[in-house]
Amino acid sequence: MSAKAEHYDVIRKPIITEKATMASEHGAVVFEVAMDAAKPQIKEAVEALFGVKVKSVNTTITKGKVKKFRGMLGRRNNVKKAYVMLEEGNTIDVNTGL
Repeated sequence: MSAKAEHYDVIRKPIITEKATMASEHGAVVFEVAMDAAKPQIKEAVEALFGVKVKSVNTTITKGKVKKFRGMLGRRNNVKKAYVMLEEGNTIDVNTGL
């Protein structure tokens, strides 16, 4: 398995929400990451995939909600998000894709 494939296992997809857009105004980019990914792994993956310099990484785990679907109770999966702060002068345009 190549190093690039491992980086894509760590970073699942960018998150584009109103809150993530507000964070991007302060130099942060939000990604959905693997549940077992550590902050140094996330930093390494972002730097390798996008060619930018990362200042810091903050992570949060959003617990899955219980929802009803056709009268049956179901549960959404837990999601881990990484708020990646970039060094001055570095940007990632998440709208263009990888």
